[in-house]
Amino acid sequence: MQFQEEQDYTKRFDAGLWKRLLGYAQPFYRHLVGVALTMLLCAGFDVIFPLLTRYAIDNFIAKGQLNGINGFIWLYVGCVVLQVICIFNFSFLAGRVETGMCHRIRKLAFHRLQELPFSYYDRTPVGFMLARMTSDTQRLGDTIGWGLIDLLWSAGYVLLTAVVMIVMDAKLALVVLTVIPVIAVISVYFQKRILESYRQVRKTNSKITGSFNEGIMGAKTTKTLVREQANGEEFVELTQSMKVSSIRAAVLSALFMPIVTTLGSLATAYALWKGGYDVFTGVMSFGTLTAFISYTTQIFEPISNVARIFADLQSSQAAAERVMSLLETEPEIADSPEIQAVYGDNFDPKRENWPEIKGNIEFQNVSFQYTGGEKVLKNFNLKVQAGQTIALVGETGSGKSTIVNLICRFYEPTEGKVLIDGVDYRERSQLWLQSHLGYVLQQPHLFSGTIRDNIRYGRLDATDQEIEQAARLVDAEEFILKFDKGYDTDVGEGGNRLSTGQKQLLSFARALLANPAIFVLDEATSSVDTETEQKIQNAITTALQGRTSFIIAHRLSTVRTADRILVIQSGRITEQGTHQELLQQKGYYYNLYTNQFREEKEQELLKNDA
Repeated sequence: MQFQEEQDYTKRFDAGLWKRLLGYAQPFYRHLVGVALTMLLCAGFDVIFPLLTRYAIDNFIAKGQLNGINGFIWLYVGCVVLQVICIFNFSFLAGRVETGMCHRIRKLAFHRLQELPFSYYDRTPVGFMLARMTSDTQRLGDTIGWGLIDLLWSAGYVLLTAVVMIVMDAKLALVVLTVIPVIAVISVYFQKRILESYRQVRKTNSKITGSFNEGIMGAKTTKTLVREQANGEEFVELTQSMKVSSIRAAVLSALFMPIVTTLGSLATAYALWKGGYDVFTGVMSFGTLTAFISYTTQIFEPISNVARIFADLQSSQAAAERVMSLLETEPEIADSPEIQAVYGDNFDPKRENWPEIKGNIEFQNVSFQYTGGEKVLKNFNLKVQAGQTIALVGETGSGKSTIVNLICRFYEPTEGKVLIDGVDYRERSQLWLQSHLGYVLQQPHLFSGTIRDNIRYGRLDATDQEIEQAARLVDAEEFILKFDKGYDTDVGEGGNRLSTGQKQLLSFARALLANPAIFVLDEATSSVDTETEQKIQNAITTALQGRTSFIIAHRLSTVRTADRILVIQSGRITEQGTHQELLQQKGYYYNLYTNQFREEKEQELLKNDA
């Protein structure tokens, strides 16, 4: 099993990235301001308490008297109460920011995923997208909601404490504070290496998520190929890679913190030695020494905290890079601002401005190639009248699905034009075209929910009677009513409680419910039995009347009634005509049909003999 690598991002801390990310926190700026103010107040109270301790030692303990003690107690209690209120507000507001950011980013990311074209899904594994929407997003919510706020408190506390220490004893304070630049240099050294390790952790995490997805989706294949042990070994190898990267990051963090703590302890020891000497010589009061030592001890905690937060920011940047890469991915197929102004977009359509669609389709000198691939179509021309049924046959890779995908505007021509009713479809909105499409895939996808819900996806405002009529039209009602709950039967995840043929019939009913002007059947009968195929064939005969239809079929019995059959080879039309006309030409289609007809007859004889 090959695991696709994620792209590499920047190798240094990117302040611009975080600035862009904070732009998504705009709805929570009021909360962030509130958190900032409460955290600065908390830092202020943390600075005040050692001063209160100094006052108590110098005025009550050293002098051996209690005059003014009541007022001091009330002042101390008041500071404690105010600090508790600040901490409560900070926790409440920071929690709101964290959960709000996660919700907003996931909402915007899901919105963007709806906008991105098929090409994005072709090259991006599901596991990578899941990692961005779940663990990466949660990491960013934690960082913005708590990490950046802790950084503000730490910076505020260090600044206020440094000012107070300098006021109390400038020479001693400056000696103690000289440790800070040393810590800053060490922080930069470790941050680079910690970021590199965490970036590797996040990349591996995406691959692990992808492996889980493939393992779940391919469970049946795994069992039929007896690959449990091999898959397990490959997964262990993958998780071992993440383990190594995680341990490396943890070791770097573990080394980093003791170094900072040791430097802080040395500074504290010097302050204690020098301050103690000053107390004995009468230069400094005992209360001042106590406060100074308290500051010296405590100032390195927020400095260590700053270092830890920067390390967290480094690791979170790997998550931020991934999430922002999704949020900032521009769709390769997008309506121009002018088109959106007239027709709207996928989320705010202006249906009142939509022109009626008839279904005339024309390819004018269309060339197309997938990103990084060879040309699939070159100077392709085709003209289809509204209401015609066109069948596309040919070998795998000949370009049949590409033609259909271009018609549906899932992809756009590299060169040339696709006209709908005589107008380049890029002059209309994507939703205008795709709202008039009915598409039935070879492997139909059903959503979790009931049979009724899945058919209703074709048109959300459809009545129960219209849903049931669509089901009857494709002969699906017969098997639906055999279930105890009928149309209210739960189909299971992906429709796993239904057979392939049943899913196909529901998919067909769903497409018909939308009453599309353009209908596409992509190998719609290749995965069903003969009886179900006949049901679908009967539905095709009646339901496609008056609609422009395209049928990609492996079983040629499905296309015999088509108005025109196109034989596609290497992106070109090599034969075209009705079923009878192509048989008379005795070319590729004739050979394909006669061979398939012979095989079907042989299988039928073998079945009868059995």
